[in-house]
Amino acid sequence: MVEPMSREERDAGNRKIKLGFLLLVAVSPPLITLLGDPTPVQLAAATAGGLILGLLLVWYLGRLASEFTAGARRLR
Repeated sequence: MVEPMSREERDAGNRKIKLGFLLLVAVSPPLITLLGDPTPVQLAAATAGGLILGLLLVWYLGRLASEFTAGARRLR
């Protein structure tokens, strides 16, 4: 029988998911920019923009998820 995950395992899994999502969002703009033969400044701007967008999305989704899970805990 499978035992429930511990709090540490759940936190480690959540960190991995957040990091993966952040990398996916942060790497997409520079890769798309490479299709247009960018200057180094444009490539750096796309990288910074992607990183900022990724951080904002991870923050927003984290807040949304915490509100959802807090509501589910109250119902039990």
